[in-house]
Amino acid sequence: MSQETTKLLIAASGTGGHVFPAIAVAQKMSKYRIEWLGVPDRLESQLVPQEYPLHTIRVGGFQGKFGLGTLKTIGGLIKGIFQVRQLLKQGGFDAVFSTGGYIAAPAILAGYSLGLPVFLHESNALPGKVTRWLSPFCTKVAVGFVATSKYLPRAKTIYLGTPCRQEFLSPQPLNLPIPDGSPLIIVVGGSQGAVALNRMIRECVAPWLETGATIVHIVGGANAPIENSTHPQYIVLPFYDNMAGLLQRADLAISRAGAATLNELMITRTPSILIPYPYAAEDHQYYNANVLATADGALLFRQENLTAQFLTAEVLNLLQNPQRLKTMASNTSSLGVINSADLLADTIAESINTRSRSQISNNSTNRAES
Repeated sequence: MSQETTKLLIAASGTGGHVFPAIAVAQKMSKYRIEWLGVPDRLESQLVPQEYPLHTIRVGGFQGKFGLGTLKTIGGLIKGIFQVRQLLKQGGFDAVFSTGGYIAAPAILAGYSLGLPVFLHESNALPGKVTRWLSPFCTKVAVGFVATSKYLPRAKTIYLGTPCRQEFLSPQPLNLPIPDGSPLIIVVGGSQGAVALNRMIRECVAPWLETGATIVHIVGGANAPIENSTHPQYIVLPFYDNMAGLLQRADLAISRAGAATLNELMITRTPSILIPYPYAAEDHQYYNANVLATADGALLFRQENLTAQFLTAEVLNLLQNPQRLKTMASNTSSLGVINSADLLADTIAESINTRSRSQISNNSTNRAES
């Protein structure tokens, strides 16, 4: 079977943390025929390149206590499995790859039921429910952190890091008015913004600016400040589409601890202060942040224990200690896997080829016996 005729279904939906790593892998498998599975009206409809045909099914996640909603979710999952089975059979797909989330469940179970190689990537240090429940049905589970494997004792895990968008792997120009030699602090609250974090930062900026630092504060559209900054070195933006260039220039990042963001910090060698989102499912952002903190690549603070006064002092201390920032940058970088997309693409291709050779061998044996 040639690569040009091999078909791969990629199931990735919902957030950039699921979609971007999947796109990075797809771009490394350009000789394969790739199609996409997602959920209607989600981020993938905007982000997935048009070269990959997009199929959608409606599927939800298990939320809260058992009840009528749970039964409805189970019914939707069963329907989704049969829909994906039909897609895989009619499309003649050879393998399934998912980056987790709700869409992973029907994709994994449908692929497994048809005897196809099924690959899953888990980017969080503490794997999500879908990964914990369904990883035994996967051919291999690639993990973004070494620590993740201990939570998946029944899975065939392999540590490959998390694939990163291509722009983070090469220098990017930055079109913001940042003075030469000015230490750059960036603040990122996540794609949905972070009201509590934004408020705290605005209480901290004055002493930081007095040191000559420049602050780029990405507040998120829903949490934009009531008043704009009047200081030329305090740049407040709802969003910014060149995070690669911003992180490459940054001396320090203050951030939530989503897996995708941490991976970008690791790839760009950016020291950080991490404040996990306190309402993240199963507190998974704390587990992510703790990996970097344990490696001395980041400082980790719980939001409920943090005050503006304390955060102000911690940042000033780091700005006055360039060697400390340099050490943190080196430690952060040591956790990143720059060629993660290549490694994952090679792992998927190897398993597909092994299955293909096995099928050819079995067919030859059957013909000889007949």
